[in-house]
Amino acid sequence: MSTASSYSAKDITVLEGLEPVRRRPSMYIGGTDSKGLHHLVWEIVDNAVDEYLNGYATKITVVLHKSGQAITVSDNGRGIPVDLHPKFKKPALELILTTLHSGAKFGEGASYFHAGGLHGVGSSVVNALSLKLIATVRRDGHEWQQTFKRGKTSGTLQKVKPCRDHGTAIHFEPDPDIFRSTQFDADTIRHHLEDMAYIHSGLQVFFHIEATGEKLDLSHPGGLPEFLTQMVKEANKAPVTENHFHLSRDNNGKDEKIELALQWTESTEESIRSYVNGIRTSSGGTHENGFKSAIVKAIRNYIETHDIKTKGLSITAEDIREGLVGIVSVFCREPMFQGQTKERLNNPEMAGIVDSFLRPSLEAWLNANMQSADRIVGRIVLAARAREASRAAAQEVKRKSVSQRRLNLPGKLADCTATDLDDTELFIVEGDSAGGSAIEGRNRKTQAILPLRGKILNSEGMATSKALLNQELADLVSAIGTGIGDAFSLDRLRYGKIILLMDADQDGHHISTLLLTFFFRHMPGLLKAGRVYLAQPPLYRINVGKETHWARDDDHKEQILKSLRSNAKYDIQRFKGLGEMNPRVLGDTTLNPRNRTLLQVKIDSELSADQTFVTLLGKDASLRYHFIMNSAALADELDV
Repeated sequence: MSTASSYSAKDITVLEGLEPVRRRPSMYIGGTDSKGLHHLVWEIVDNAVDEYLNGYATKITVVLHKSGQAITVSDNGRGIPVDLHPKFKKPALELILTTLHSGAKFGEGASYFHAGGLHGVGSSVVNALSLKLIATVRRDGHEWQQTFKRGKTSGTLQKVKPCRDHGTAIHFEPDPDIFRSTQFDADTIRHHLEDMAYIHSGLQVFFHIEATGEKLDLSHPGGLPEFLTQMVKEANKAPVTENHFHLSRDNNGKDEKIELALQWTESTEESIRSYVNGIRTSSGGTHENGFKSAIVKAIRNYIETHDIKTKGLSITAEDIREGLVGIVSVFCREPMFQGQTKERLNNPEMAGIVDSFLRPSLEAWLNANMQSADRIVGRIVLAARAREASRAAAQEVKRKSVSQRRLNLPGKLADCTATDLDDTELFIVEGDSAGGSAIEGRNRKTQAILPLRGKILNSEGMATSKALLNQELADLVSAIGTGIGDAFSLDRLRYGKIILLMDADQDGHHISTLLLTFFFRHMPGLLKAGRVYLAQPPLYRINVGKETHWARDDDHKEQILKSLRSNAKYDIQRFKGLGEMNPRVLGDTTLNPRNRTLLQVKIDSELSADQTFVTLLGKDASLRYHFIMNSAALADELDV
């Protein structure tokens, strides 16, 4: 060990050639683990892609050899030059593969306009870290070949045979002295090549796996829209809208090329992939920041322009991007990557370029597709409400958890015996009297009955933890079995249909509305899955001789009366409630699947539904006042 007194020029070590790469491989490939090993493949593939980007190649083939420890990457580009360099008096091929910072991607007269690698490092790094590398070049009417070992030439450049086609093939075997394991993973390579094929929709990409005999065509001419669809499908994320947003700009190589696609889903996760010159930037960067910023601005401008009410609700950028699946791909002349592994873009101008490109177009798309836009904004509003509800719930202390409440089913539940989800139904009934009639008139095998006492709690604007303090709502959650709020899981649903069975009068409609409010705010998964229904019990019984007609409301009663012959004598009975209805009659008219009518509850626009619940059931009475004043002229009669 040198001391301060003995420290002199002889202590200075100069690493020549590719020795710095072998001494400190992590500086160039990020590590010597599996990620670093596969980075060797990406470096060679990126060079082949650069030939495609600049119009010289159309096809790339990657072969994973039988041992799993050797790779060959070939393209049909121009082929690496093999003539002698005028200054260094070496074949250009040898110079490129044995010297750092050598290549055709420097200066104003560079041969590449768009390229993933601009530092002339990638191929020489692969050579330095390979036990063996064979470069085969087809150009100028001949096939040329040169071999290397651990970054140094092991043979001179050879003219092998005459050849008409053109291109480059790099075969390499990673050095086991450098890497923990030299075994390549076929799935990792396939996924990377597929991503690349989506980004470069005109490029043909082939992958051969010799060990299994597979020869895969990974080309994807559908490009980013196809990539977006695949990402949404693979993640099992339900789209909020059927259509997606796609935008591209390519000024024939004279400017930054940009392409992007995005779609909102019901997922609670944000998933964005960004690329620069075809290289995945897994840590994002300025282009991804511009992408995110533009989306947030466009949504906020749409909300403001259309005066969408979100009173008392603070919508964050994270709420707007929740569930978003997006891809942004940019091509620029001088990318400034963070490190040789190119995981992040640092060009400051790219944030503004992407923002100004995306924001006005996305705003125009939202205004031209207002039904889709309202669904997106509705989903964002629900995300904001869920976030605030979760925060309020976290502040609650010493509250009984949902799982504890589910330990025992409510005692007043008359359960069914069937266990097949598709065969079972839960009827939520108003009052013990109606519950008694429903229990007697039901099919005990498939139909369960849960009576509730009177009008339940209005849970609009209420934290989930507070709503569960209400015994009726807690019993309802226990009976359904899914849990609630963040603990909700449709996999735990105990009944295929949740049916609201209330009196056919205004009070019954009010209770149904309160229950729908509870489901919409605290168990929205039930509504999205189409599991909630409204029963249609009769309000009137009309006897005409031996015939009996059932009318569900006043309008239906008038229709039936008009359909009778003019001299018909009839008797009308109005039911005051389900409790006074004979169990057999209730069973035949409302419970029996062969005779009954059920209305499935669906949400066409989450935004409209949110605003309706806020207006009619929220704490701000002025919203109801304005609604009544504006709608009074449309009402034939009011039930006050």
